[in-house]
Order: sequence, then structure tokens, then C-alpha cells
Amino acid sequence: MRTPSWLTGQGMKARALRGTGMTVIATVGTNGLRLASNLVLARLLTPEIFGLMALANVFLIGLKMFSDTGVKTSIVRSPRGDEDIYLDTAWTLQIGRGFVIWLAACLLAWPAALIYDEPALMMILPVAALSVLIDGFSPTKVATANRHLLLGRVTWINLSTQFIQILITVAIAWVWPSVWALVIGGLIGIFITVGARFIALPGRGNWFAWEREAGRELITFGKFILLATGFSFLIDQSDRIILGAQISTAELGVYSIGYMFGSLPILLGVAVSGAIMMPLYRSNPIAGNAANRTKIFRARRIVTLGALSCSFFLACAGIALIDLLYDSRYALAGPIIVLLNVCLVPRLIMLGSGAALLAAGDSRAHFTTMTSTALLQTGLMVLGVLWLGIAGVLLATFLANFLVIPLQAYFLNRYESWDPKGDAILFSLGMVLNGLACWWHWADILRLF
Repeated sequence: MRTPSWLTGQGMKARALRGTGMTVIATVGTNGLRLASNLVLARLLTPEIFGLMALANVFLIGLKMFSDTGVKTSIVRSPRGDEDIYLDTAWTLQIGRGFVIWLAACLLAWPAALIYDEPALMMILPVAALSVLIDGFSPTKVATANRHLLLGRVTWINLSTQFIQILITVAIAWVWPSVWALVIGGLIGIFITVGARFIALPGRGNWFAWEREAGRELITFGKFILLATGFSFLIDQSDRIILGAQISTAELGVYSIGYMFGSLPILLGVAVSGAIMMPLYRSNPIAGNAANRTKIFRARRIVTLGALSCSFFLACAGIALIDLLYDSRYALAGPIIVLLNVCLVPRLIMLGSGAALLAAGDSRAHFTTMTSTALLQTGLMVLGVLWLGIAGVLLATFLANFLVIPLQAYFLNRYESWDPKGDAILFSLGMVLNGLACWWHWADILRLF
């Protein structure tokens, strides 16, 4: 029996198909393992512990995103992305960033404990931030594999080390049911992951080096990535920042579980888009090339349709899933899943837009889009939580991403990367299907207001 060419071929199409498959496996596997871990830990730990860890993660994720220099993106898109000195310079920059984040977490620990009236954050933040410091030593072989769409081994390393981390975390939580089970388990897990990447991934390792030209390119391109990623932190985390000051730690823990389920479609879409669309845009320029444009638009539509299908399933089944998997303490997570998936439709439609702009080297336009979305969404969330509670925070997500679509279309049109017909059809499909699911569960959603 003949083996399909997409399984063994080395052409761009074959590698893109394999890369897509590996990215889907990685995203589904990662979140499946995270779900399994959450189900076990929910029986060993209290909602208050999940809420406390959610607060700590807000600060850690914020520090990581506000200091993201775009090293991985630079390696994927740069003509020098395979040169040893370029990769070593990127690795050195990455390690320096890890140290800066850890020091910043130590400085933020005391203010964070005061703001949220949680003294435990004074110890949790500095210890948990060690994970970012350790991750800074991760080899650039991961970015190189992404550059060439060779994602198989990276996927299996990440999934196997995550499984080991879960076993360790559950074992610690069994004998020590506190937030420290989550913190220590995370530290051990990232240490194992970085070590496995060095040992199991093909290619040379990295060593400390600094080439002025490479450093200038990384920093010049990365400065707008840094700013854009910082504002994307507000897009992804502003809900927990705002809710953390308005609801109890236990309620925030329940919200975090609902958001974990409800955000799976956007996580899947962003992962596939980030791993596949950027290399496709780089190797198949679409400006002035109708054939490439058709191929890229078809790929984008497939990614978006897949994410919308996942979103529709969760909008229909979210409440039943929570009722099946959790006890009554977590019941409110169900309607959060339903309403969130309606509100994420505009964001799902524009998947891949950032990859198009970055592949064209226009990190400024990407920054402008992210900044506009972040500021608009944060402002709307502040008003929404005061007027409508948790539902207001979720509805702000929809409104902000919808209002920014014209700006995204303007920037994409510069590079002939806007697909108005496909976007309009998929947006209508997503709103109709998810809207029906929302109407079906309306009585439960009213509990969020």
C-alpha cells in the first residue's frame, strides 16, 4: 500500500499538512492533559486555591508578555534564522529576559499581595517566576523546528513532559493539598521540559554569544512585538485582573475553569495559525500573486472553520460538560463557557491576520491592532463588570474585537491579505450557530448578570 505523499514528502504543502496535524495534536493533547489534571486536582484542592493560582498567573503571564522580544517569531521569519551566531545571540537575549522577569516578579510580589489582599502572593510570585527563568534556557532548536514546519518531535516532547508534570503535581497535592502543589509541580515540569528539548531535539545546542548585527535585527523587529504582546496580555488577562478585584477568590477559581474550557477554540486556532500560517506567508508571498493568495485564503478559512466548529460544540455542550465533570461548586462555569464562545466569534474570524502582518515585516501595524483591541476591551470590561457583572466582562470581549475588525482589514489590505468574502461568511455562520446555542441556554446565562 502506497504511503500518502503528505506523510513523507518534503515539499512545503506536505510539511504544512504535517505541521497542522502536529499542532492540532499538540493543542488538543495539551489541553486534554490540562483538563484531566484539573479534574483530579479539583477533588484534592479547593476553588480558593485555583483562584489564588489564577491571580499569580495573571502577574507571571503579564511579565512574560510585556517583555516578549519576539525571538521565536524573528527566527521563523529572518533570512538569517538558520545561522549559528544568530541563534546563539537570540538564545542569549532570551536568557537575559528570563532573569529580568524573575527580578520583576520579586519586586511585584509585595504590591500584588496588597492590591488583592492575599499575603500568600508575597511568597508565591518569586518562587513561581523561577519557571520563567528556567524556560529562558530552552534551546532555539524549538524555533528552528517551527521555521521548517518540523513539529513532530517537539510535540511529543511537550506532551510527554506535561504528563510527567501532572503526575508530580497530583502526587504533591495528594500529600500537601495547597497552592504550593501547583507551584512546585510547575517548576519541576518546566525543568524537565527544557532538559528534554536539549537532549531529544536534533541540531546543535546553544552557547552564550552576541553579534551586534544579529542583536540589532532581533531588537529592532522585536520592539513592536514586545509592545504588541504586552497589549495582548490585556486582551487575554484583563478579565481576571478586573474580576479579581470584584469577586471572591473562590468565584475567580470557578471563572478560571469556565474560561479554560471556553477558550479552547481560540487556543487551537492561535496555535495552528502561529505554527502554520507564518511559514506559509513567508514561503508563499501573496502580494501580486493570485495563485498564492487563493492557497493562503483557503488555508485560513479551513483553520477558522475548524476553530468555529470547536466553538459551536462547546457552546452547545459546555453546561452538560461541567455538570458531568465537576461538583455543584463549579456549576457557574457552564454558562461562562456558552457565553464566552459566542463572544469569541469576531476574534476567531481574524485568525491569521497577525501572521500576515508579521510575515510582511510590519510589526508596527500588528502593534497598532493589538493596542487598539487591548485598550478598547479593558475599558469596556471595567464598565461591563460594574453594569452586568461577569456577563459584562465577556460581552466586552465581543464588542472590542468586533469594533477593531475594520482596522485589521485596513492593514491587511496593504498586503492584499484581506479576505472579505470568507470573513463575512464565516462570521455569519459563527454568530448564527453560537447564537442559537446561547438562546438554548439563556436561562442559565442569566445567572451571570
